[in-house]
Amino acid sequence: MGIFSRRQTATAEPPTAAVQDGPAARSATTVAAPDPALRALTGHWTIDRPHSRIGFSVRHAMVTTVRGAFPDYDSKLYFDGADPAKSRAEIVIRVAGVDTGVEQRDAHLVGKDFFDVRRHPEMTFRSTSAVQESAEAFRMTGDLTIRGTTRPVELQLDYLGSVVDPFGYERAGFDGTTTIDRRDWGLVYNQRLEAGGSMVSEKVRLQFDISAIRSS
Repeated sequence: MGIFSRRQTATAEPPTAAVQDGPAARSATTVAAPDPALRALTGHWTIDRPHSRIGFSVRHAMVTTVRGAFPDYDSKLYFDGADPAKSRAEIVIRVAGVDTGVEQRDAHLVGKDFFDVRRHPEMTFRSTSAVQESAEAFRMTGDLTIRGTTRPVELQLDYLGSVVDPFGYERAGFDGTTTIDRRDWGLVYNQRLEAGGSMVSEKVRLQFDISAIRSS
């Protein structure tokens, strides 16, 4: 992600007004000013898989962290820089490609104890709403489907910038994260430790390191 430079975007100062008391005055906030650079990004995009990573991390045996990635997926993105609420995303992941760097562990993950890919070969995320929280921060809510169970999640997205690369591709970078409880999607397998606690944490952090290319 080093090819992106973080843009500095100004924020509009709240208008000066007479001092007021009451809920309206206490709820006043500074809002992000319209950014011409973001407006210019309006359009359809796809995730450039060789330069992106959709992955996860989970605590193992309460003392270390295991990391993995899903390299095989399709994506459809639409970004509206003038009205971020109109932005949307759809990602369809073929779970059989999960890669943690250990073949035996990957084989366990695709089996019945976890993803059960024979019955549920795909994991999907489809956005339902998007909100711009600051000049470079967005919150996208969507439906995450795993093992045939669909539940809402909130994804925090940081905009990293945009660039035209040496090959003429227009790219935009985003970092996204959310933490889920895997039990909510039927991923309940575990082993208890003699000293207490579990072998695999129920909390899983999903990570989206995205280099998106504008669709022609």
